[in-house]
Amino acid sequence: MILTLTNYIMLSAVLFAIGIFGVITRRNAIGILMSAELLLNAVNINMVAVSKYITPTEMQGQIFTIFIITVAAAESVLGLAIILAIYRKRMKIHADEMDLMKY
Repeated sequence: MILTLTNYIMLSAVLFAIGIFGVITRRNAIGILMSAELLLNAVNINMVAVSKYITPTEMQGQIFTIFIITVAAAESVLGLAIILAIYRKRMKIHADEMDLMKY
């Protein structure tokens, strides 16, 4: 089976849809962060596939993907640190119960 650009775009769209569904429906803050990572991975797959099929000799898609992976790692570390700090202070992990900024 030969993989075409359409296969990669469909995979990326499915992952992106699962990520959006997870962000919208999750109550757990860690689940929301995991869904956000799925969104970024879908973008990475799409970026590399389009770069490979449109301009196979240039590396712009791969370079942007490295930057996205770096930002995703920083985002997950910061998000997890914020969630842990809120949990230690309030003993709540559900996103709809985190009202720390309301005061």
